[in-house]
Amino acid sequence: MSSLSFNFAPDFRPLAARMRPRTIAEYIGQAHLLGEGQPLRQALEAGRAHSMMLWGPPGTGKTTLAELIAHYSNAHVERISAVTSGVKDIRGAIEQAQAIAQSRGQRTLLFVDEVHRFNKSQQDAFLPFIEDGTVIFIGATTENPSFEINNALLSRARVYLIKRLSQDEIVHIITQALADTERGLGQRALNMPTDVLNKLAQLCDGDARKALNLLELMSDMVTDGGTFTTDMLVQVAGHQVAGFDKNGDQFYDLISAVHKSIRGSSPDAALYWFCRILEGGGDPLYVARRLLAIASEDVGNADPNAMTVALNAWDCFHRVGPTEGERAIAQAIVYLASAPKSNAVYTAFNAARALARETGQEAVPYHLRNAPTKLMAEMGFGAEYRYAHDEPNAYACGENYFPESLKESQFYFPTERGFEKRIKDKLVQLAQLDQASERKRYE
Repeated sequence: MSSLSFNFAPDFRPLAARMRPRTIAEYIGQAHLLGEGQPLRQALEAGRAHSMMLWGPPGTGKTTLAELIAHYSNAHVERISAVTSGVKDIRGAIEQAQAIAQSRGQRTLLFVDEVHRFNKSQQDAFLPFIEDGTVIFIGATTENPSFEINNALLSRARVYLIKRLSQDEIVHIITQALADTERGLGQRALNMPTDVLNKLAQLCDGDARKALNLLELMSDMVTDGGTFTTDMLVQVAGHQVAGFDKNGDQFYDLISAVHKSIRGSSPDAALYWFCRILEGGGDPLYVARRLLAIASEDVGNADPNAMTVALNAWDCFHRVGPTEGERAIAQAIVYLASAPKSNAVYTAFNAARALARETGQEAVPYHLRNAPTKLMAEMGFGAEYRYAHDEPNAYACGENYFPESLKESQFYFPTERGFEKRIKDKLVQLAQLDQASERKRYE
């Protein structure tokens, strides 16, 4: 009698697909939505689902979350992508949902990936079926729904922000895949040194799918029981690792090149170094933060609007995402590089800070102190203070606002460039009023 044998087909799905979380407990990230006690988690665990829009960067778990919602809601799933689908596909998915409802009495979760790519009429096609409960609609988008999704559709779906995963969360996902013997690479007993693990996590910039895809490619280069190396990561990730290290010297060299190019009024060079950072997988928001420092340190009051431009670029990135946001940062770079330059505020601040450090025991002059009580007023607090708005030209000529021993101190020396020349002219005018007042006192 021959023995029976069972042949189980191997799972040829990519590692990222095999490691997709099956329960909320396995889901990593989005604690603001799925943490203990959060309303969305409570709704899922209770089997209640509602139509929603999931907005976030690629590889952050939008599709996975939709699958989990379907699982916990015991719903049939229909998937369409706005990249490859049209109204005919939408109609087919709706008809299938209606058939499932009639034959099984089961609701359908309709997952629409890249929903922002549908035009207005295509988006409108969902409305009656969301309204009558034929489908639980879940749309995934990397673009700001406020600008890309019809208001009618937005009013029927709650928007959830899916955040970019942290480096620690990416490390957790990679480590989990290496250890999982059922779905991951655990049976191969592969060793991932900490430095390689951290570089891989940094490179992926919050994208779990990218992390697992690169891990799988690297695993093809190592034998069972072997050890991953940085060279393997360079080979699978290409120039992003070879030419860029987010925490290494080259990163700071590139940032320095951006800064110095802007300071040197070279918009073309500044743009080039910014693009080098982007092509290397760098964080554009790090550059945006540096622009705020440049606006203060190198442009200063020569163009006070520079700070607003830099701040708006940062805000724009958060509002519209990387594609348009990176362009806004590029616009700010060109503006700052082309603006008149002055480090007079930067120099003045450093000088004032140094003097304050040396003279911290100097008392505030009585006329500059507040006198909220009768006793303090009797002690002379606030006495002889001259209210500038009541003086000619709203300026109290000759008034001293320093401690007496420091009354001749000056830190700010405005330049002749840009708007700062107007500031300089104003300060010169005020100094002349002081001198005239001083002469009049001795006449």
